[in-house]
Amino acid sequence: MARYATLITTCVDFPHRRRLLLWLPCLVLTLAVLIPSQGWLSQWAGGSSVTVAGLTGLLAIFAAAMACEYMDSSLGMGYGTTLTPVLLIAGFSPMDIVPAVLFSELVTGTAAGLLHQRDGNLDLARDRQARKTLLLLAALSAGGALAAVLLAVRLSGDWLGLMIVGIVLGMGVVTLLTARRQVRYRAGGILAVGLVAAFNKGLSGGGYGPLVTAGQVVSGVPARAAVAITSIAEALTCLVGLTGYLLIAGGPNWALTLPLTAGALLSVPWATLTIRHLPETWIRAGVGVLTLVLGLVSLLKLLR
Repeated sequence: MARYATLITTCVDFPHRRRLLLWLPCLVLTLAVLIPSQGWLSQWAGGSSVTVAGLTGLLAIFAAAMACEYMDSSLGMGYGTTLTPVLLIAGFSPMDIVPAVLFSELVTGTAAGLLHQRDGNLDLARDRQARKTLLLLAALSAGGALAAVLLAVRLSGDWLGLMIVGIVLGMGVVTLLTARRQVRYRAGGILAVGLVAAFNKGLSGGGYGPLVTAGQVVSGVPARAAVAITSIAEALTCLVGLTGYLLIAGGPNWALTLPLTAGALLSVPWATLTIRHLPETWIRAGVGVLTLVLGLVSLLKLLR
C-alpha cells in the first residue's frame, strides 16, 4: 500500500501536476478529432478488407493502445506482444497489424526515450555504457527487422498468423519464467538477443521488449536505463521494419494506425513516471499471463 500511496502522491505533486494539466487538454483534443473522423478513416484502410467498426471499435482500439503502451513504456515490454493478438482476435490481418504497430511504436518509442531522459531514468550524455548498448542494439535491429520483413511478405496470412501466435505464446512463457529472477547467459548473448528480438519485431510487431530489456539487465545495465534504452532501440527497429513494409508491401492501414498511435502516445508521459514506483515483478507476471491467454485465444481462432 505504501508503494501505491507514493505513486499517487508523485502524480499530484508539482511538476507532475503541470504534466497532468497539459495532458488532459491533449486527450480531449485527440478524442475531439478522432471521433468525428471515424467515418472517413475507413477510406484510409490501405486496400484492406477489414476496417475499424464504428465509434465503439475506434474507442476500443484507442483504449487498448493506451493500456498496452503504458505497460511497454513503463516496463520495456508489452505493447506489440499484447496488442497484436488482440487485433488478430478483432479480425485484422497480420499485414494490417504489423505495419500499424511498427508506426505507432516508432512515434511512441521516440517520445518515451525523450521523456525517460527528461525524468532521469537515462542519461545518454554522461552514461557511456548506455550509449554503447543503444548503438549495438540499433545496429542489430537493422539486420533482424529487414530479414523479418522479407519473410513476412512471402508467407500466407495463415502461416504468418500461426508464427505470430507461436511468438506470442513463447513471449508469455519467457515473461512468466523471468518475472522473479534473471536468466544468465554467456558473454555475447546480448548479440543473439538483439538479433532475435529485432526479427520478432519485424515479423509480428511484438516480442522485442521482453528479450531486450531482460538481456540488458542480466548484462549489467541498470533496470531503469534498460527500459529507456529499449524504448529508443525499439523505435529504431520499427523505423527499419516500417521502411521495409512501405517499400515492399505498400502503405499501412491508416484507419487502424492513427487511433493506435494516438492512444499509445497519450500513455507515454505517465508510463515514464511509473517505472520508479511499481514493483516490476507484479506487472511482468500480469503481462505474461495475459499474453498467454491472448495467444491461446488467437490460436483457437486460427484453427477454427
